[in-house]
Amino acid sequence: MNPSRRALLKVGTCGATAAVAHTLLNSVGAPLALAQDSTRRGGTLNKEWQEILTPSQILALAKEGNQRFVSGETVDRDYRADVRATGKGQYPAAIVLSCIDSRAPAEIVFDAGIGNIFNARVAGNTVDPDMAGSMEYACKVAGSKVVLVMGHTNCGAVKGAIDNVKLGNLTQLLERLRPAVEAMHAFPGEHSSHNKAYVDAVAKKNVQLTVEGVRQISPILKELEQEKKIVIAGAMYDVSTGKVDFL
Repeated sequence: MNPSRRALLKVGTCGATAAVAHTLLNSVGAPLALAQDSTRRGGTLNKEWQEILTPSQILALAKEGNQRFVSGETVDRDYRADVRATGKGQYPAAIVLSCIDSRAPAEIVFDAGIGNIFNARVAGNTVDPDMAGSMEYACKVAGSKVVLVMGHTNCGAVKGAIDNVKLGNLTQLLERLRPAVEAMHAFPGEHSSHNKAYVDAVAKKNVQLTVEGVRQISPILKELEQEKKIVIAGAMYDVSTGKVDFL
């Protein structure tokens, strides 16, 4: 974790008031000074920090967390302490909708630990009314300020949609990915699940369409975004490098 972030979390978990936290967050010098005395220890968001952080700041923290993950400088977390800290309540900053792929666990790739994000997963990271309901709970009820749709490279669900796979309940799920496949009709090269570039292009398009789908399915989230209370964004995770590219 960025030293400033560690320090800020440390102050937050020690019960800083919203006013003090706001001053620290918006001061150029204070976080740096705090960083000099910070410990190499992670933390979980409390209510004050969740209220003070803006959507853009939360996205910035997600980017920093992924940079730590990629560079191998992740926080040395005490997960048992995280469990104790969140036992009576949670204040996640974001909800991440990602694929079920075992190589893309959101808490790990964003170096977020326990209690800092809601992790919603379904093959192909698609949205339907049930998923939108979970997002509405996260943002309207629990206070999260970012909805992040995260696809990934070499996605098996995308390959299945490209190949028009028919398999039980998976058939209906893959149908939700077909608009992304059809939208890439002008993509140069072979339109096949064996063409990595094509697969990844469809996966990226699916993220973009899903972001728009969230707004269409959920008037609640759309209104929150229009009021600038939340951000709905997309990203692609590279399973070969660990890097998240924000769209």
